[in-house]
Amino acid sequence: MSLLILAAAFWLFLHIGVSGTRLRDAVVVRLGERRFLAAFSIISALLIVLLVMAWRRADTTFLWSAPAWLRWILAALMLVAFVLFMASHKRNPTAVGSRGLGEEPRGIQRVTRHPMLWSFTIWGLVHVTANGDTAALVFFGTFLLTALAGMPSIDAKLARRNPAAWRSFAAKTSILPFGAILAGRNRLVPAEIGWMPPLVGLLLWAALLHFHRSLFGVPALLLP
Repeated sequence: MSLLILAAAFWLFLHIGVSGTRLRDAVVVRLGERRFLAAFSIISALLIVLLVMAWRRADTTFLWSAPAWLRWILAALMLVAFVLFMASHKRNPTAVGSRGLGEEPRGIQRVTRHPMLWSFTIWGLVHVTANGDTAALVFFGTFLLTALAGMPSIDAKLARRNPAAWRSFAAKTSILPFGAILAGRNRLVPAEIGWMPPLVGLLLWAALLHFHRSLFGVPALLLP
């Protein structure tokens, strides 16, 4: 368990203490953007491998057991996560960059500025709830915390790069899904999202739901 906690701490430091902060800006000045991104990606990949290995080997204590009816709700939330993940490949703040901030928000950006991070947030929350043990709490909770902290962190980074464009972009979008739409600052345009992200998300969700036991050793749903 100690190795899992140590790996989680390193991951959180890298993604919360460095990425999106002024420390990142200082490191980029010395290394350059490309070298920083290459080093960041390599270290992140190694930490993911370490986290998975440590999680599988960690001693754990069961804290609660998710009932069968709750697992149906969690499975439905995972469908939302898959759709958000697929829709995020069109437009998200990380891909848009400072130049794209001057453009009108479109597609999934009208719903939330951070569709990919919300998909990871839902994924982490679902698996923490479904597993109910200490090792899963540390493992999935690490990614849940990273995704939640990453949203304001990315916002702050883009705001520093282009303050004027960011203010205009932020005024028409929201972190909270449907926040800008409910506030009257934007509107939902399903045609801009298209049919492909929901369809692919649904197919991936159905496939993973079916093969969850064979891939991960436990069923996604507890059927009688």
